[in-house]
Amino acid sequence: MEKKYWKSLEELNNQPEDNKSADHIPQGKNLLDLIHDEIADKPSSRRNFLKFCGFGFASAAIISSCENPVKKAIPYLNKPEDVTPGMASHYASTYFDGSDYSSILVKVRDGRPIKIEGNALSPLTKGGSSARVQASVLSLYDGHARLKNPSKSGEDIDWQTLDNEVISKLKEISDAGEAIVLLTSSIISPSTIKLIEEFKTFYPGTRHVIYDPDSFSGMLMANMTTFGQAVIPDYRFEKAEVIVSFMADFLGTWLNPQEFASGYAAMRSLTNGEQKLSYHIQYETGVSISGSKADKRVRIRPSDVGGLLTGLYNSIATLAGAETLPGGTAHESFGELAPKLWENRGKSVVICGTNDPDEQILVNAINNLLGNEGNTLSYATPLLTRQGFDSEMETLVAEMKSGKVGGLILWNVNPAFDYYNPEAIKEGLKNLKVSVSFNTSLDETLGHIIYSAPAHHYLESWGDAEPKKGYFSLAQPAIRPIYNTRQAQESLLKWMNSDRDYYTYLKDFWQSNILKSGESAWRKALQDGVFQLDAAATEPGFTGSGVLPAAQKLTESAETQGFEIHLYQTIAIGTGRHANNPWLMEMPDPVSKVCWDNFAAVSPGTAQEMGLIKGSMIKIGNLELPVLIQPGQADKTISVALGYGHNAFGKVADGVGVNVFPLSTISKNCRTYRISGVEPEKTAGEYKLASTQMHHSMEGRPIVRETTLAGYLEKPDSGNELHAEFEKKHVTLYKETEFKGHHWGMAIDLNTCIGCSACVIACQAENNVPVVGKEEVMKSRIMHWIRIDRYYNGDGQDPEIVFQPVMCQHCDNAPCENVCPVSATNHSSEGLNQMAYNRCVGTKYCINNCPYKVRRFNWFRYVTNDKFDYNMNSDLGRMVLNPDVTVRERGVVEKCSFCIQRIQEKKLLAKNENRPLADNEILPACAQACPSKAIVFGDLNNPESQISKMFSDPRNYHLLEELHTLPSVGYLTLVRNKPGTEA
Repeated sequence: MEKKYWKSLEELNNQPEDNKSADHIPQGKNLLDLIHDEIADKPSSRRNFLKFCGFGFASAAIISSCENPVKKAIPYLNKPEDVTPGMASHYASTYFDGSDYSSILVKVRDGRPIKIEGNALSPLTKGGSSARVQASVLSLYDGHARLKNPSKSGEDIDWQTLDNEVISKLKEISDAGEAIVLLTSSIISPSTIKLIEEFKTFYPGTRHVIYDPDSFSGMLMANMTTFGQAVIPDYRFEKAEVIVSFMADFLGTWLNPQEFASGYAAMRSLTNGEQKLSYHIQYETGVSISGSKADKRVRIRPSDVGGLLTGLYNSIATLAGAETLPGGTAHESFGELAPKLWENRGKSVVICGTNDPDEQILVNAINNLLGNEGNTLSYATPLLTRQGFDSEMETLVAEMKSGKVGGLILWNVNPAFDYYNPEAIKEGLKNLKVSVSFNTSLDETLGHIIYSAPAHHYLESWGDAEPKKGYFSLAQPAIRPIYNTRQAQESLLKWMNSDRDYYTYLKDFWQSNILKSGESAWRKALQDGVFQLDAAATEPGFTGSGVLPAAQKLTESAETQGFEIHLYQTIAIGTGRHANNPWLMEMPDPVSKVCWDNFAAVSPGTAQEMGLIKGSMIKIGNLELPVLIQPGQADKTISVALGYGHNAFGKVADGVGVNVFPLSTISKNCRTYRISGVEPEKTAGEYKLASTQMHHSMEGRPIVRETTLAGYLEKPDSGNELHAEFEKKHVTLYKETEFKGHHWGMAIDLNTCIGCSACVIACQAENNVPVVGKEEVMKSRIMHWIRIDRYYNGDGQDPEIVFQPVMCQHCDNAPCENVCPVSATNHSSEGLNQMAYNRCVGTKYCINNCPYKVRRFNWFRYVTNDKFDYNMNSDLGRMVLNPDVTVRERGVVEKCSFCIQRIQEKKLLAKNENRPLADNEILPACAQACPSKAIVFGDLNNPESQISKMFSDPRNYHLLEELHTLPSVGYLTLVRNKPGTEA
């Protein structure tokens, strides 16, 4: 049966989209009526003609003649030795925000960081990155939220005064035998861990408490029970031929998605010579990007996880001849899954994203039964990015409330916002003799702290990291401190009366403990950014302890009533640490396509039962949220994103969305993000959500193409038969274009694209794409040069999902070029569709004639405009702009250029070195950022290039091939690992 693809429930049910409504046209009038009202009884004139036939012409003319900005160039008086004006420098460094890790390269132009890239030398991230990593450079230039000076009770003071007072208070507390607590997020810096131990020795009675708002305490407790080690294993998806995930969005937000995406893609690619795919089944409540990529996705309620894990264990134990456990749920999928897992012993992995220690014990038992330890997961090289135990945080809060803690030092934590009981935190903070925050920016906790000792931004700091046992990386500053801040480690040294600076401390630590060598080894490690120690390690033995009690407890707690709430993180702002970053706030969620808000996601069935429509308001406890009807959501469940609802975090984050952290609770000494027995109420009123690009529709056309693995093995062009048919019909009256030098092209493998949107933010950072705000997004005026289209197929309750990145297709027969009255859009000799911004007069004919809808129009001046007060409205914010790319003014059209500035840079470099360009030497921002390497760029005129081989792949096709536009972007047909030969 032919599949039907659709983008929204409105499209599926043939209803109008919210974004299509013409709210700006008065009721009872259409656009022609408005035009008639404007021109009636007015003399005909060229001015009126331009106003209504192409008002962009007049706007652009006025701007170019009257508003051309004055640009000043100030030369160096004494040029630094390592700086060449106009040439970029790259510094290896490390990104770690308390949960997400990445080895990075920082691109610096004339002393200012402007772009983050992945470090290709890293054995973990392999040059990939994420949307958050790409956007992190913008937070450096946040002139509003970043703290600029040390302060006491909100009043600025100097560092010497702060140091004297804090040291005096700490000594007083320590001498009195009272407790001093250093409350931090997970710390993976080995030198910092050593420094903290020295600080604890210097101030007896000090202890270190780790607090992770996205807690993995349940997994740590389970692994201590079953393996004797409270660590998180290293998951090796590149070795897993069967992947079973329960509620774990391992490609989006769970643990280390950058590394996991790389390993996952290695087992999902058909371009590497392999003729097999891993099999991936996802059990989840809300739709995640991992669930979207799964070969089979099963909707479950959060409370179902324990019973399903027990049932899966019993199904495998029966095949293994082992003893089964009491209870359990026998799901229909286990009949196929259990034998598949048993056949792939040692080549499968089962993971779980809940924070329940009993469920994690069951997962360990299943993996042990399948012999996966030491193969697809390893406890010998554990992940170190999550270390917090929720019980320690509970003890701390109780002690603060009872006055048993004298001093508290906070570092990269914001418990007044993301703790489930913020009032208890605030009450406890009042009882302290001294409280100090090292946090870099504004947060909700700061107003309850006595001293603020703001730390540098990570791009201003020295540091190191060990995200996985034996895998190290270094961080170095890429810019001098912008404000009067000080590195947190430097403050700890000061308060220990040490004369050493942290750089010296860090270097000595590395030379003595890690490198065990001299200056040259240090410089080499600093230049590479990464270092690996091959330490001999053995896998701990599985004790089996706790498995039977865990199954019994899960059986006892299986029954639930009413609705269930599932709290999750978005790939944009996570737990809320990045909520003040406008790039991330405006990044459309890959699945829901919503930005600038969180919402209550309900299934179509639940919505019908409750009488809800998109934008209806529902009340959960004392919180009200707008409704989004999400196909694929489990019935009688509600999924809500964490991290929104700030009130003292910065001008972008404050007042956006609802803070749902207070809905989380403590269960089994662990933070739980699922709530049972809830009865939501529909309330009065409606709320408009900003959904992006939902007006782009397949309209029944084969824009995405897919097949099954069985079909592909039988016939490599399965699902892509139309491509050969359209290729035969490439007949034209026009002379065929010849590209005698290079012919640039791009290929996107739909199998390995995970929809993570790293490419979207990388493109925004590289090409100075502005943020326009929620109101403009709702008018479909978002400016991103690349978008991630999301298509459903199947019914409205449980559809399959496909992601497809779309940018300018750089057509050889570009429809936009022959309609431009001023030749602003033209074709280069290397196959690029170019835009001459100075020539564009804003008629938008090219936009109307582009079948791919990839061109963007500058409706307003987004730079130095108080109406768009984001990163382009201040001198500091504009420091992030790439000088190689023009900042577009109002009234012109812009779109993807294949990062022409990068093409020219590498061409000139090869010319200066008197050599040909190497394949994959040129990497557009999107391709360089992609963690799964789904995007490939290169020269189509080079038959040995990777791009040429992908274009000759039987799976390759182009969008709207029947139009004969001859795009230079190709897509590889999606192949799912499921039975059947139908396309």
